[in-house]
This record gives sequence, structure tokens and C-alpha cells, in this order.
Amino acid sequence: FKNIPYQRYLLHELAADINSGHNVRSTVFVETRAMYRTDGPLEMRPVGEVEFVQGLAAASASGLYGPGRAAAAIVGYADLNLGVQVEPVLEALRAASPNRFRGIRHSVTWDSHPEITGPFGYGREGQLASDGFRDGARLLARMGLSFEGWLYFPQLPELAAFAKAVPDLTIILNHMGGLIRVGPYANRDEEVLATWRRGIAAVAACPNVYVKLGGLGIPRTGFDWHARSTPIGSEELAASMVPFMTYCIEQFGPSRCMFESNFPVDKVSYSYNVVYNAFKRLSKYYSGAERAAMFHDTAARVYRIKV
Repeated sequence: FKNIPYQRYLLHELAADINSGHNVRSTVFVETRAMYRTDGPLEMRPVGEVEFVQGLAAASASGLYGPGRAAAAIVGYADLNLGVQVEPVLEALRAASPNRFRGIRHSVTWDSHPEITGPFGYGREGQLASDGFRDGARLLARMGLSFEGWLYFPQLPELAAFAKAVPDLTIILNHMGGLIRVGPYANRDEEVLATWRRGIAAVAACPNVYVKLGGLGIPRTGFDWHARSTPIGSEELAASMVPFMTYCIEQFGPSRCMFESNFPVDKVSYSYNVVYNAFKRLSKYYSGAERAAMFHDTAARVYRIKV
């Protein structure tokens, strides 16, 4: 859910999308740094986001917004750089949503090019390797909570090292590893994709890491879909996505893959209905069990959702 000046995406907007033609049973909310508390200790302010989303999830569970359940699992934010001192924050997040809170996302997106890092560069270089961050991650694992990894593709080897250092932690790699094909990475596909493939393979070698298949609608991936006067259709979209998604599926295996809408961020490039039609098209050659894993079984298992 987002409520920012240029884009409103709350329960009504989500309900319209998930009821647009597909059998969406449940969704997962992943933090967006919105609805924070405005007072109290800084490290506790992100609890406000989970409190807010818990209320929207309860409204969705009433059935008044359709059969799908919004935010059946909730992923919040806590600063893992606090190390073991992050425990009170995690306890507060769990208390804010005792039946839905599943883990946190701490973005470590960083790039040596400032124009790439921009406003979304939440992290400092090398966070995943720091002792404090890893202590916080080990605490997550002990509490039975998961970690969402949002980073850029040059950082994938760092995530692989992190996953090996904290083997008991369930890690979900967001957006297929943060591919960038604009700015300093434009017109360098051979080099960029080779680096991305090596990074994906390294992360996939860690059995505690899962991957979300999606996020290609983010403009920095280098496609022009967001700039088109006529929106892209599902057939063309599937054909464009196939090389990237097939590689991830080959490396991780369907049982560690899950399709993601990444809405509302990817909404600038295509509709919810179209992207799920594209997922159906590109996965049609997989077995029924493999498709079931990627469309719901993996997510239901990782996020502990009853579907």
C-alpha cells in the first residue's frame, strides 16, 4: 500500500487489481516506508506501517472487497544495523500484527554511480558484510522471521556471502536481483547480463534463498514499457520476460521461485491483469506441479499463508 503525493495505492486500488480477472487468493504486503509513526524512538517509528496495514488486512478479511485476502502476510522494516538491539523493534512489529507479520525488508541498494543509487539508496556500501547487520540477521532467524533482499545486480555476490554466513535465515531475493540497464549501465547488455547471471547463480547456490520472479516493470530495468502510448500486451510482455525468468527458474528451481506483481511500482509499465496473463503464458511449458509452485505453493510455504 502506498499513499504518496503522486500515487495512491490503498485497499480500494489493490482490490480493483486483484479482482480484474485472475483467481488471486491472497497477497503479501512488503514494506514501502509509508505510514510511519511521527513520534517516539526513531527505530520504533516503522511499526506504524505494520499497524496501518494490519487494519487494512482486517478490512479485506471481511470479504467486502472481494474474495481475495489483501496482506495475508506482512513484511515490515527494521534497521538490522542495530544488531541484537533490534529485538525490541521486531517484537513491536510482531505485536502490531501477531497473525500476519512474517519478517522484514531492509533495502541495501547501493551503487558506485550516484545517479543509480538516488533516493532509493537506503544503504551504505557493504552493509551485508558488517558484523552488526549480520547479528541482526541471526536474531531474525532465531525469531523465525524472514529477510527480504532488495539490492542491485552488482551486489548479488554480497548477498550470496551473507546467505552463507546466516544459513538458518530464510532470504527472499526481490525483483530477480535488481537488474539495471539505464544510465551508466545502458548499452552494455552483454557485460551487464553476464554479471547478473553470475550473481544469480551464486545466490541460487545458497539453499536458504528464494527468488521473486518480477520487477521488470521498474523503468531502470531498461525496457520502454512505461513510456508507451499504447500499453504492452501479455504476449509481447511474456516474450520479453522469458530470458530473464527462465534463467532464474533454471538456477533456483520452481520450488524456490514465486511470481510477483511488484504493484504498484510496476503499474507504470503494465496492468495487473496483463502481467499475470504474461506469467501464465511464459510458464505454460512447465508441469502442473512446477506452475503451482511458482504461482502459489512457494509463496504460501515461505510466508506461511493458508490458501
